[in-house]
Amino acid sequence: MTTLQQILGTELPLIQAPMAGAQGSAMAIAVCNEGALGSLPCAMLSPDAMRSELAAIRAGTDKPFNVNFFAHTPPTPSEAREATWRAALAPYYAEFGIDPAGIPTGPGRNPFSAEVADLLAEFKPPVVSFHFGLPPEPLLAKVRGWGAKVLASATTVEEALWLEAHGVDAVIAQGLEAGGHRGHFLSHDLTKQLGTFALLPQLVRALKVPVIAAGGIVDADGVAAAMALGAAGVQIGTAYLLTPEATISALHRAALKSEGARHTALTNLFTGRPARGIVNRVMRELGPIGPAPEFPLATSGIAPLRAKAEAQGSGDFSPLWSGQNATGCREVSSAEVTRALARGFR
Repeated sequence: MTTLQQILGTELPLIQAPMAGAQGSAMAIAVCNEGALGSLPCAMLSPDAMRSELAAIRAGTDKPFNVNFFAHTPPTPSEAREATWRAALAPYYAEFGIDPAGIPTGPGRNPFSAEVADLLAEFKPPVVSFHFGLPPEPLLAKVRGWGAKVLASATTVEEALWLEAHGVDAVIAQGLEAGGHRGHFLSHDLTKQLGTFALLPQLVRALKVPVIAAGGIVDADGVAAAMALGAAGVQIGTAYLLTPEATISALHRAALKSEGARHTALTNLFTGRPARGIVNRVMRELGPIGPAPEFPLATSGIAPLRAKAEAQGSGDFSPLWSGQNATGCREVSSAEVTRALARGFR
């Protein structure tokens, strides 16, 4: 089988997970220059911001890099569901003196589009990865047109087989431990979600393409364990969150360093889609899975609460994304984190 390094063009079979809202080009460049695959999360970037970040990567490294996008289908807004959501948040609006009538509705994240594909074609990134499935085939054809390799996340064997059938070059096995949004797309049933070391060997047996382990891996020992179970490589995010290149808030950094980081949960309260983060007040009081509108429509309703609370030094209404294992988070450079993780391949 072709190795992951050969597919990616990297020295190491290590991918820095794209973390939308938590990092940009600086982290990607640092990781690329250590021989791994740095990633730029693009789901929350405007076209101008995306162009600027891509130009920075091209200027900062001559190594291969990854750009990542969401591939969700935008939902049809439901007035009834939005009203239920606003009613659940009403006591908090009152607490902070927020007029709910002045809060706009609308999406916070857009899926991969033809316009974005055209923009990317100017830069021809060597690797493009997707979360929540894949975009329509005509868009994938544009990506493959400049020779890019395509990766995508799977959370079940069924999703992995679907991705392989649709021509991905490698599958990312996203275990239940992983921080941030779940990549599931064939079923929203969370009982089907598996831990990394349960999912990984099943995908290795079922697929012909390489499998990349993701979720709960934060150090060289975890890397070695994943490779022993047949992974072609690993994708790691949480371990990079305390690096100076991460763009998370001081509140988020403090949470990752606290004992509270040991308690994470899947929650749909911040975007409408299950994502793993450190448990905070709104997750405790409403329950982590609440009456939020479909992804990404929940974002607008909770955004003013987050802003008010953060202005008061509180992360009670903030998405404090983290995997289940934050013990690998260290306040060192992304380059040093990459070098430490690379020891797991030897």
